[in-house]
Amino acid sequence: ADFNYGADEYDAEGNEEPKALPEGSETMPYIDESPTMSPQLSARGQESGDGVSPTPTDGLGTGGERDAGKGLEMRKLVLSGFLASEEIYINQLEALLLPMKPLKATATTSQPVLTLQQIETIFYKIQDIYEIHKEFYDSLCPKVQQWDSNVTMGHLFQKLASQLGVYKAFVDNYKIALETAEKCSQSNNQFQKISEELKVKGPKDSKESHTSVTMEALLYKPIDRVTRSTLVLHDLLKHTPADHPDYPLLQDALRISQNFLSSINEDIDPRRTAVTTPKGETRQLIKDGFLVELSEGSRKLRHVFLFTDVLLCAKLKKTAVGKHQQYDCKWYVPLADLVFPSPEESEHCPQVHVIPDHELEDMKMKISAIKSEVQKEKANKGQSRAIERLKKKMFENEFWLLLNSPAIPFRIHNRNGKSYLFLLSSDYERSEWREAIQRLQKKDLQAFVLSSVELQVLTGSCFKLRTVHNIPVTSNKDDDESPGLYGFLHVIVHSAKGFKQSADLYCTLEVDSFGYFVSKAKTRVFRDTMEPQWNEEFEIELEGSQSLRILCYEKCYDKTKLNKDNNEIVDKIMGKGQIQLDPQAVQTKNWHMDVIEMNGIKVEFSMKFTSRDMSLKRTPSKKQTGVFGVKISVVTKRERSKVPYIVRQCIEEVEKRGIEEVGIYRISGVATDIQALKAVFDANNKDILVMLSDMDINAIAGTLKLYFRELPEPLLTDRLYPAFMEGIALSDPAAKENCMMHLLRSLPDPNLITFLFLLEHLKRVAEKEPINKMSLHNLATVFGPTLLRPSEGESKAHLTLASDIWSHDVMAQVQVLLYYLQHPPISFTELKRNTLYFSTDV
Repeated sequence: ADFNYGADEYDAEGNEEPKALPEGSETMPYIDESPTMSPQLSARGQESGDGVSPTPTDGLGTGGERDAGKGLEMRKLVLSGFLASEEIYINQLEALLLPMKPLKATATTSQPVLTLQQIETIFYKIQDIYEIHKEFYDSLCPKVQQWDSNVTMGHLFQKLASQLGVYKAFVDNYKIALETAEKCSQSNNQFQKISEELKVKGPKDSKESHTSVTMEALLYKPIDRVTRSTLVLHDLLKHTPADHPDYPLLQDALRISQNFLSSINEDIDPRRTAVTTPKGETRQLIKDGFLVELSEGSRKLRHVFLFTDVLLCAKLKKTAVGKHQQYDCKWYVPLADLVFPSPEESEHCPQVHVIPDHELEDMKMKISAIKSEVQKEKANKGQSRAIERLKKKMFENEFWLLLNSPAIPFRIHNRNGKSYLFLLSSDYERSEWREAIQRLQKKDLQAFVLSSVELQVLTGSCFKLRTVHNIPVTSNKDDDESPGLYGFLHVIVHSAKGFKQSADLYCTLEVDSFGYFVSKAKTRVFRDTMEPQWNEEFEIELEGSQSLRILCYEKCYDKTKLNKDNNEIVDKIMGKGQIQLDPQAVQTKNWHMDVIEMNGIKVEFSMKFTSRDMSLKRTPSKKQTGVFGVKISVVTKRERSKVPYIVRQCIEEVEKRGIEEVGIYRISGVATDIQALKAVFDANNKDILVMLSDMDINAIAGTLKLYFRELPEPLLTDRLYPAFMEGIALSDPAAKENCMMHLLRSLPDPNLITFLFLLEHLKRVAEKEPINKMSLHNLATVFGPTLLRPSEGESKAHLTLASDIWSHDVMAQVQVLLYYLQHPPISFTELKRNTLYFSTDV
């Protein structure tokens, strides 16, 4: 796949500076595009290799005399920096001229690479420019090397300025030269090879003998040079005493250069105007990253670039192997024209087609299964071809997940008409983009339209400037990068302070999973307060996670903004922050307290981490009282019931008021509430019913899950686990049916009756899927691994990696429960009669 946006060692524009800058090479400390800046020289030290100290050395006089001396010393530094860059420039021109002679020689043969006309167009005036600069360099070099304070060189700059007419001719021809070179490259392989890699000599004292640069990049150098020479004249004048004989000559040279620049600036190379804003400021890249765009009804992965005054949406072009990759601009919006439509305005926007959760969960399991296959292959010193094939498959699956899981809309509207829609999986990222754009919009921005060439140049600069090189999927990570944490992170969100006024406040928690961030938990809304005290605990499942993000929101109760697109978040972000999950720091049995500061708000929280193999351990309860951690047969016998009271009560409450709750059983309840309910059920307190009716429904759902998780043995028993795994793997429907029913019959009665009771409840929950978004598959994903787990001995036997447990076993556990959920109703008595074969489409 050409998706692999590797972090290529590519420096798009052809080595503006060679990889490791040799001493005294093209240092140009004064290229700030602002003529007023003073060269606080960062020029790499001429001898020392450190930043040049502009302090004069030889015993210079005092007072004014020292200042004049210091100015002259600065002059030498400015000149030697300029001389070094002039040497590089001459080498670049030489490299450009090198293929000209052989090309001319073949032009008159029967098999010309280019015609004489094409050669003339592409290399127009390069020879003249080379000669002018070579003469200038040869005259200036000895003056700088045998430096003394009386040296004069203003006449050399004056002469250089007087020859700028050659540049005018070059600039006028530049666009045609580029287009001709591009066309010739496409039609002639030989010329393409030549123009892709021109060898530029390194500076004399450089360790690098040559660097490879494209012809396109070299053709831009003369344009860049005019600007640089003008800036150098500014700096020289600033450090030349007014009574120095060079002063009037340099002034004259500067006047000529500036007039020349302003005369061609209207029609100068589009590159210059593309990388500067309409007001002439340098256009800088502020932020870039991968976002999913909904375009003509389908999801596309885009690389989005935010510049000082424009948002540009691009995709990576498909290129042949070995060719430099380039971006293709899909659209751009000047920030002066960019607005964020409010939810009301976005009503007519396309509705987002959300991929069902179970498809996403399936894909995650597939990815985990492939991951463990890769690990096995590596452990068995498998063939690299097999590993590569698996990695490719994993990349394709992860790419699908990256494309299909985001659902939070991020809308961009151009005042002049068109709207665009991105989908993000993290509100944190959405607000980062929005804030970055709004910060830039505070400046006085101008609207503009880019010409096609300007747009081409701006898009061309994206490759070099981009900061995000790889698609955020785990298969793009190096093997030695941290794989992240697999297991359960327990987080208590305590409180927050630092709000300016009372508001209805809540927090959400996001973690990165499979390479991108998703929201995992949400506190309750604390009404009308400046110091919310949530004290809520959450258990968050980590899948290769490395960071935790906390967002603090003010709840919006404005009716006009509610009930829009399900995933539209209209609440206002008050602050957001992120911390790295350091495996060493987090993996302790004790709680670790921390504070995240955001926009002046401080949120206090604690966390601890349990790795996945630890969380598999079931600790049988020593006590025979209570219900948690006690065998189900003991509890039902004690209660004289067929199904434990806790199971019946929780299910009844969920069916009474939680069956339409979005994400019921998937969304974590508050851990402190769950612990309170656990204590009440364990104590068999008479206030259970009152407490249940007051309690948040997610906490009740969480208590039911916790009960099954803490059983000393899973509901479907350790003994039958291997048989369930084998049964679900059968291909023949009749054989599978027989086996799966036989296994149910083999369960102890309390286990079987409770399982069937839960099964019917989950089916009723799934009937409300259009409202609660919980399909049979979602419910199977939540409950499968809780009701069915390998015994500790089993899991130890084939546990190689924490991430492996997820993968094959979990997929099968989910499939087992899903099989029963999708099965026509199963009755205890008929099952026990052992006579009935259930109808299946065999």
